[in-house]
Amino acid sequence: MRFVTFIQNNKEKVGVHVDNDLILDLSLIDGIKSSANMLEFISGFNQEILEIINWFLEEENTSSYIKAEDIKVISPIPKPLRNIICLGLNYHDHVLESQQFKGNNFTIPDAPVYFSKMAAYSIGSGEEIISYKELTNQLDYEVELAVIIGKDGSNIPIERADEYIFGYSILNDVTARDLQKKHTQWLKGKSLDTFSVLGPCITHKSAIPFPLQLNLETTVNGELRQSSNTNKLIFDIPHIINDLSKGITLKAGDIIATGTPAGVGMGFQPPKFLKSGDIISCTIEKIGTLTNTVK
Repeated sequence: MRFVTFIQNNKEKVGVHVDNDLILDLSLIDGIKSSANMLEFISGFNQEILEIINWFLEEENTSSYIKAEDIKVISPIPKPLRNIICLGLNYHDHVLESQQFKGNNFTIPDAPVYFSKMAAYSIGSGEEIISYKELTNQLDYEVELAVIIGKDGSNIPIERADEYIFGYSILNDVTARDLQKKHTQWLKGKSLDTFSVLGPCITHKSAIPFPLQLNLETTVNGELRQSSNTNKLIFDIPHIINDLSKGITLKAGDIIATGTPAGVGMGFQPPKFLKSGDIISCTIEKIGTLTNTVK
């Protein structure tokens, strides 16, 4: 089940992506409390709502379906609850390629490497990434599996991590490498407006059971750049949720980006940074494809 946020008649709504042509408008289904946005929907979500939606889909009652061409699908969480929580250096091959870029001294981490992206808003598939030519000439891409937290919790045991997950999405962690290196801390180079790209949907966890083994890839102008699988994460999702939640309360709607594999622009010799007009497509199995153009 793939949940989306869409705009219809200037109103933000939550729906289920049925196929390429149809969206199920959840506000039209009896028994489901109308939510103003995805964050409210996630906070109020429970097993009963899941069963109602599944029943409705099985009945194939099209009265609450709308054509995708009549609405605009945007980022599933256009205004994140707070900073996006990110992991760096969480694939071995990405650590190795990062070492080659201008003398970075990265090593395989003994503990998760956390940082955050400031994101007053996130953009969705089809929207433009601003290149900021006056600020950077090292614009890069990173495909990442994003975990969406489903309920509040702290000190979460590894064996119960799944209980706190709502679903999964795709994050393109757009980065200005020169700003990242200049400021030492990564927040500035990761947080320029339009650098948080999320979507095209949130796939509910019921469709992606543990352990996760999802293929993920990135193409730039049709050229395959990144290709890996989430089973290669150094720190897997239960470990991340357990470790991160020690002393920190995770909130329903929080976004955790789990890291990127090798094949980012800075990893090539010479580097292959993004430029205006480039088309980046990030794909993760069972979720979809997130496609954006650099402005």
